[in-house]
Amino acid sequence: MIVTRLDLVDYRNYVSASFGLTSGTTAVVGLNGQGKTNFAEALGYLSTLDSFRGAPADALIRMGADTAIIRATVLQEDGREVLVEAELNRSGRNRVLVNRQKLPRTRDLLGVVRVSVFSPDDLALVKEGPGERRRFLDDTLVALALKYDAMRLELDRVVRQRNTLLKQANGRLDEAAEITLDVWDAKLAQLGDQFGHARSVLVARLDPMVQEAYEHLAGIVTPIELRYEPPWRQRGLATALAESRTDDVRRGVSTVGPHRDDVELMVNGMPARTHASQGEQRTLALALRLGAHRLITDRTGSAPVLILDDVLSELDAQRATALLHHLPPGQVVLTTASPLPDAAHPDATVRIVAGTVAGSVVESVAPDLPSVDAATVDADGD
Repeated sequence: MIVTRLDLVDYRNYVSASFGLTSGTTAVVGLNGQGKTNFAEALGYLSTLDSFRGAPADALIRMGADTAIIRATVLQEDGREVLVEAELNRSGRNRVLVNRQKLPRTRDLLGVVRVSVFSPDDLALVKEGPGERRRFLDDTLVALALKYDAMRLELDRVVRQRNTLLKQANGRLDEAAEITLDVWDAKLAQLGDQFGHARSVLVARLDPMVQEAYEHLAGIVTPIELRYEPPWRQRGLATALAESRTDDVRRGVSTVGPHRDDVELMVNGMPARTHASQGEQRTLALALRLGAHRLITDRTGSAPVLILDDVLSELDAQRATALLHHLPPGQVVLTTASPLPDAAHPDATVRIVAGTVAGSVVESVAPDLPSVDAATVDADGD
């Protein structure tokens, strides 16, 4: 899968912009505040229908406009060309079209465009709480098989319903509430066991790939380990829920299940969150993204677009050079505010200066794919 063209209308700081992309590496270069990350964010949005910066949809619409358009032309492995369009409205009535046909559900877009993103905020994967790591695992599962999106949504719904019942019980269950809780427990146990198993298999497959990516970046052999070992999996979620019921009723919340799990990240046998240096943490965060990218490529037979947003500024010279020497095959978009190092050999370079594309250079473009077009952007933005 290759994105050959991206058009933006009233998106963030872009009034109207068109980018042709190569099948190799495109470097988007410019000072901070010119629109580089906005471009990367728009491309990523078409993959997940979320901003990787955590921004709400209305924040993606240019100030003064009511609607933003993100449009991409995607070349599939079988040679088919697919037009994907997302329309964001301040009214909240967003819509998605594929080949000019409106999708009945926006989530049906998942899988049409696959994107892997690494940004400076990904340090949170290592440093912050378990929610970041759960989302990383679950997003990877969805990229591997769309069935996990429906399973994740249903699991979230069941947990919400169970929590609502527990809160309404106010610390004491009557007979009717206990019967209803039995029903939700059975549903949660079934879904939770399935989802926990999927996460466990995923972590086992990711572990060696993250290890290899870390060693490529660091340049030395470093023991890296991913552990997903929630205690409830040893005895089954149904048993764990039964054992925790008294505490759950007292606290008014579900204390056991996939929604509370964590993934332990270990460097040299110690927890990375508390014992790794900042450089080790950042290298591990990037290795996690690269490992997931490789796994998705291997399992689906199609490399996602790899977006590396301002990654070079977050790494020392040695690790930045190592990353550039070990870029995975496929389409890569690299944004940077710093001069490109000598190790960088992009197939195309787009330079954004003072709110406009000052120029584009195509060093080596794949046959039958358009070269980088000039784009016009408004002032300000990232």
